[in-house]
Amino acid sequence: MFGIVRPCRHRLGEKLTAQWTAHLCGLCLALRGDHGQLARIVTNYDGLLISVLTEAQADPGGSTGRRTAGPCPLRGMRTASVAHGEGARLAAAVSLVLASAKVRDHVADGDGLLARRPVALAARRVAAGWDRAGARTGSDVGFDTAVLVDAVDRQTGIESLAGPGTPILTVTEPTETATAAAFAHTAVLAGRPRNAAPLAEAGCLFGRLAHLLDAVEDREADAASGAWNPLTATGTSLDEARRLADDAVHGIRLALREAEFTDGGLAHRLLVHELPNSVRRAFGTPSCAHGSHPYAPPGAPGAPGGPTPPEPPRRDRRGLLAGCAVWLGLACTCQLCCGTYEDPWTRERKEGCLHNCDCDCCDCCECCNCCSCGGEDGCCSGCDCGCDC
Repeated sequence: MFGIVRPCRHRLGEKLTAQWTAHLCGLCLALRGDHGQLARIVTNYDGLLISVLTEAQADPGGSTGRRTAGPCPLRGMRTASVAHGEGARLAAAVSLVLASAKVRDHVADGDGLLARRPVALAARRVAAGWDRAGARTGSDVGFDTAVLVDAVDRQTGIESLAGPGTPILTVTEPTETATAAAFAHTAVLAGRPRNAAPLAEAGCLFGRLAHLLDAVEDREADAASGAWNPLTATGTSLDEARRLADDAVHGIRLALREAEFTDGGLAHRLLVHELPNSVRRAFGTPSCAHGSHPYAPPGAPGAPGGPTPPEPPRRDRRGLLAGCAVWLGLACTCQLCCGTYEDPWTRERKEGCLHNCDCDCCDCCECCNCCSCGGEDGCCSGCDCGCDC
């Protein structure tokens, strides 16, 4: 899983969590249905926004809708109502091209095993296959993925020419163009052509934000490995990156106000309320009570002025095959989605995607609304209440 929009189920509430999960599963099943089991590994959080936006604009009973999916290990072998139709398929096409771009980026940086030529060659072939698969599905729903592939190709050339003094927005432009096209096409699928312009604007800014946050999160790791990073290469400060990120969040909020939705609750929640949390997370601003440590009295290990707590014992990494075996076991027990588990390879303690919480409005098991006029979804669903959300 990758993506910048990773919502907290405590903030979403039961209704919106069910909707979000339906789109996540719908994207996964659309990938499997059109491209086979292996394609499911490109399921990502940002790609499902395409499905969410399409359904948010669509008339009830249209080409988008829900169906009941069979038991799945990632749902604890339970059936579920999942999104399906043209929105899910467009999300699948975009996700394939996104994943292809990410693989190519890792190959170019020589990350991990991809530094080895045979592995890099195989990865390039997989990426090319995903490009072709995305193009087929995109064509089926009237979307030309060439704009996405062109953006990926132009990105490499732009990065090779960028240097100190190059505006950072020059580097983010291909991502902005590609995301704008994908967001705008949801209006076409939903039969709301007037929404195309504001959603293109929202998509442009979302692409900018995704590129910036990815650069911020990778900045230290890229410096350590010598990999190319847009902020470092252009000499853009973290303060400037934060300003641009905050401006993008504000611009997305304004653009969405110009679009008409049939049921925009989930889209509004993800793109208006969750994006500021993504920014805070990327820039290291604490926003979650779940991650806070229990109170320690003065002088105790971990308390201010107290001794440094002992480091936990270091555990050896698992090998590739052993890690894959453990991953399969986790996938069959639903822990990857909604449990606490040990990373199959690094052995780091992690929580499933539905526990990936960074909220500042909840205290472990108790959660308050983000504003007093929360309404049914616990978060001013229409955002017309003047809460400045």
